[in-house]
Amino acid sequence: MRRPQGGQPHIQPIEYDDGAFVAEPEDGELLVIRRVLHAKEIEPDGQRETIFQSRCTMKERVCSLIIDGWSCTNIASTTLVEKLGLSTTAHPTPYKLQWLSNGNHIKVTQQVLLSFSTGKKNKDEVLWDVIPMDACHLLLGRPWQFDREAKHYGRKNNYTIKHQKKTITLTPLSPSQIQVTKTHKKPKENLFLSERSVE
Repeated sequence: MRRPQGGQPHIQPIEYDDGAFVAEPEDGELLVIRRVLHAKEIEPDGQRETIFQSRCTMKERVCSLIIDGWSCTNIASTTLVEKLGLSTTAHPTPYKLQWLSNGNHIKVTQQVLLSFSTGKKNKDEVLWDVIPMDACHLLLGRPWQFDREAKHYGRKNNYTIKHQKKTITLTPLSPSQIQVTKTHKKPKENLFLSERSVE
């Protein structure tokens, strides 16, 4: 809106016989906020290089969760199973799970059936293979994605799933929330002695 030299804005319409009018633009000082030409660059979306990480609730405890489309199985960490005192069953077909490098493998011999919730309304139950894992407490792999007709939307890094005749959208943690999760982990105990402690 422009203010004329005298103070209050005024519009002098051109009136026509039928009651219609055209309002001409005013002259005067312009009261508009304009963008600064040297605006701070907005950081790119943090989800571009981030795998899907979230949190879920299990037995009234919050647990870390990753959805990984390249994992051939659903995995629960041995830490989670031990801390929650969960009972496991023998895996019907034990197998070796190989990670990123040749020669490193873990024998999978145990399974656990767990109920968990993501959000207030989505409750799910999954059969997990139990192995030692530091990345998260629960890793949902291809079996869960297949069973829930999961669709990943890369730009937003979210998933939609179908469960109990409902379509549910799962949203990821932001990079800053992921960082907070990492900093809350206890530092590993240092078993080295200094010269002073030996003397």
